[in-house]
Amino acid sequence: MKIFNIEYDIKTITNITSFDFFCSMIKNLPAEIGEFINLQKFNLGHNGLSSLPAEFFKLINLYDLDLSNNKLINLYDLDLSNNKLINLSSEFGNLINLQILNLENNQLQSLPAEIGNLIKLKILFLSNNKLQNLPIEIGNLTELIVLDLSNNQLKTLSVKFCDFVKLQVLDLSHNEISSLPVGILKIKNILNIDNTSYNINNLNNENEILIFSWLTDKINNLPINTKEIWLKSHIKNYDIKLPFGCVIKYY
Repeated sequence: MKIFNIEYDIKTITNITSFDFFCSMIKNLPAEIGEFINLQKFNLGHNGLSSLPAEFFKLINLYDLDLSNNKLINLYDLDLSNNKLINLSSEFGNLINLQILNLENNQLQSLPAEIGNLIKLKILFLSNNKLQNLPIEIGNLTELIVLDLSNNQLKTLSVKFCDFVKLQVLDLSHNEISSLPVGILKIKNILNIDNTSYNINNLNNENEILIFSWLTDKINNLPINTKEIWLKSHIKNYDIKLPFGCVIKYY
C-alpha cells in the first residue's frame, strides 16, 4: 500500500525505527520528521523531494538512508554528521551541485565510486569514521578546499590526491598511513599529518606548511623547502631535524 499523506501518518506513530516510503509520491517532508529520533532505516527513494527540512538532521540514529532518484539535484549543503551511517548508496553521486558535505562521526567503512561525480564539492568532512580505503574516483573532486579524513583507518592514499591543487586544509591525522604519494607535497597549502604518517623523506615541495597533531618518534629528512612546522600546543618534547630556515610554531 502506498503512503501518500506522510504528514498525517508520522503524527500517529511513535518509537518507530524504520520508514519505507519508496516510490510514494512524496514532495516534502514535514518538520515533525525530526521527532523520530529512534529512526534507523529510512527509504525515501523514487520520490519528488527537492529539499530536506532542518529537522531531518535530528535523526541521529540513522544508519541506512536511501534518497536515490529524487529532485535533490540543487542541494548545496548536506549535513549527515553524527549518525550511524554504515554506507552510502551509489545514487548519492546524483547530488551533483553539492558544495559542502559533512559525513563526520558516522560508521562509514567505504565510499561509493559515484562520490567522484560531486565535482563541485568544496568542503568534505569525513573524520571519525571507519574508512580503510578511498575510491580512486575521489580524485575527481578537484575543487576541494577542505578535506578532513582524520580519525579513520586509512593505510594508503591514491596518487590521485595530488590532483587536489586547490586544497587549503588536508587533515590526515590519526590514521595508519605510513607513506604519502610523492606529489602530494606539491600542494602549496596546509597538510596535517601525525605520528603514523610522516614517512615523507626526501620529497620535493614548495614552501610547505606541515602540521603534526601528535608525535611519538624522531623525524628526519623533511623536505628541504619546508618553511614551517606547526605542532599542537601539548607537544613539548620533540625530536625533529629541521631543514635550514624552517621554524617551529604552535597552534
